[in-house]
Amino acid sequence: MTPSDLHAVLRKYWGYDEFRPLQERVVASLIGGHDCAVIMPTGGGKSLCYQLPAVVSGRTAVVVSPLISLMQDQAAQLEQMGIPAAALNSHIPWPAQQEIMRRACKGEYRLLYLSPERLLREDFIEFLGHVPLAFFAIDEAHCISEWGHEFRPEYRQLRRLRELFPNRPIAAFTASATRRVRHDILFQLGLRDPDKYIASFHRPNLNYHVKMCDGKTQERLLRAAVEAYDGSTIIIYAPTIARVADTVSFLGRQGVEAIPYHGKMDAEERTRNQERWMSDEVRVLVGTIAFGLGINKPSVRAVIHLALPKSIEQYYQEAGRAGRDGTSADCALLWQTKDAGLLAYFIQKMSDEGERQRAWDSYHAIRRFAESGLCRHRQICLHFGETPKWERCNACDVCAEELEWMSAPKPTVRRAASASADSQLLNHMRQWRRDFARKRGVPAFMILNDVSLADLCLKEPQTLDDLLTVTGIGEKKAQSFGKEILTALHEFALR
Repeated sequence: MTPSDLHAVLRKYWGYDEFRPLQERVVASLIGGHDCAVIMPTGGGKSLCYQLPAVVSGRTAVVVSPLISLMQDQAAQLEQMGIPAAALNSHIPWPAQQEIMRRACKGEYRLLYLSPERLLREDFIEFLGHVPLAFFAIDEAHCISEWGHEFRPEYRQLRRLRELFPNRPIAAFTASATRRVRHDILFQLGLRDPDKYIASFHRPNLNYHVKMCDGKTQERLLRAAVEAYDGSTIIIYAPTIARVADTVSFLGRQGVEAIPYHGKMDAEERTRNQERWMSDEVRVLVGTIAFGLGINKPSVRAVIHLALPKSIEQYYQEAGRAGRDGTSADCALLWQTKDAGLLAYFIQKMSDEGERQRAWDSYHAIRRFAESGLCRHRQICLHFGETPKWERCNACDVCAEELEWMSAPKPTVRRAASASADSQLLNHMRQWRRDFARKRGVPAFMILNDVSLADLCLKEPQTLDDLLTVTGIGEKKAQSFGKEILTALHEFALR
């Protein structure tokens, strides 16, 4: 396909006029049948890199994903865009699974999402032999490496894909892999002379701010932060389930509704809480590390950590859930020495010597990150093997002024990283989006993300053709609910 053909597909389905850095080259590699290894930061647009080639291939790309919620969200989002996709997992009733498999064998899907456990079951391998496969895409590929911060033994089985389907390309995608982990990914998956694409780990729209504090100071700062980001979406990471509950209660006493999320919650309640947050019903979510893998909400304006993470990789991934729409967002790490001591205590309890040593290496790296007076952005880049040409980022507490709410002696009402426009029209369209998404039973961002919403309010389109000039609105969305968007805009104009 020519570049103009690819841009036409990009515009038709995704509603974008241009690719992000590296995307077009990765797409071309997969269309050309090459193995690929893609390291691209959160918010860099990894998903499009395998979704677009699948669309133009006319065949089925199998995407291996570690989380059921992530699979289902991505498949639902693609369907909204007019791209046939499905997820196969244990949460789907067996008759529905059989129907998906029947349609997959007929080549009706462009993308099929699977877990690593299911993919390599013997009965499933036989089923895949009847599917017109385009290629395999391994998402969160760092999970295959014991040197990675989220090693999952079931991912090691994926090395069999090369033996079982030798003529199908394999593409590995991850946002957070050191040089050692990157080499391990290539080896474990048996990639053949892969095209390697490593984007910069620098996220210039994120403001990293780190502060060591005691418990009382942390509570005061948290209260100030929630006021500072009033009206914006926030994630707060707490180190334990008990701290999640305490933080939700604390915020409630301040008149701020927040919802909890952790691995020990009932699955139904956890899903309901996530959906309420995703649909903007509640703007503050307090979670453990169980929350976030694959969360694709572009409009998060702040991520606040209440304890030192286990590693730089974990911090980079969790903090990177802020600002995925490309606009300014803040990442605040408010840590206490007692929490660092708790990390050390659990490391000492590890029985496997190799695992314990890797944990100590990660611990010392995150302590250096938190305690040194060096640029935070630069430290992260260096950790992942990238050497920036600049010394100062002007977007961290070392290189720029401290966030006002972090230095104020009392809570401030100034918003730290304000959303771009806060006009009456934007509020009107946000409410329309929330109501429309609820009727359709999908998260609000699947209807229109915040960047699209802001562009919509800026351009105020009058016709369906005008609507196609709005970023993020492709032909399918314009056809599906373009009239409803235009009606909502017209209703505001008549107020």
